[in-house]
Amino acid sequence: MPAPYTGGCQCGSVRYVLTAEPIRLAACHCKECQRQSGSAFGMSMPVKKDSLIVTGLTKEFTRTADSGNEVMGMFCPECGVRIYHAPKLVQDVVSLKPGTLDDTSWLRPDRFIWMKSAQGWVPIPEGVKAFEGQT
Repeated sequence: MPAPYTGGCQCGSVRYVLTAEPIRLAACHCKECQRQSGSAFGMSMPVKKDSLIVTGLTKEFTRTADSGNEVMGMFCPECGVRIYHAPKLVQDVVSLKPGTLDDTSWLRPDRFIWMKSAQGWVPIPEGVKAFEGQT
């Protein structure tokens, strides 16, 4: 499915249009993604920052990653849905949370990252690269 892609939060207060193809799609098994998603992993889809057009009020939460780098999370202040992450060291790329897309049927992660903290029951699909840490 080619761009543009649309998405938003659960309550509809925050909407976005992604005008370009994503860089990649990863299933991240780090403890922070597990905590943030409330599941076994989180999904991250790096995109060029200037290809993401967000409308609606967002709120920011900044945390320090295991690497020591700061990561800003943008979310809807009404329903709390995380829309994207923005590592402070990378100025031109943000990591969209692909579960917020209106159509998620085409999503297929091309890599699993932070497998050293993955839940043991999560299988790695055939043909998907798996990495112990960040790639």
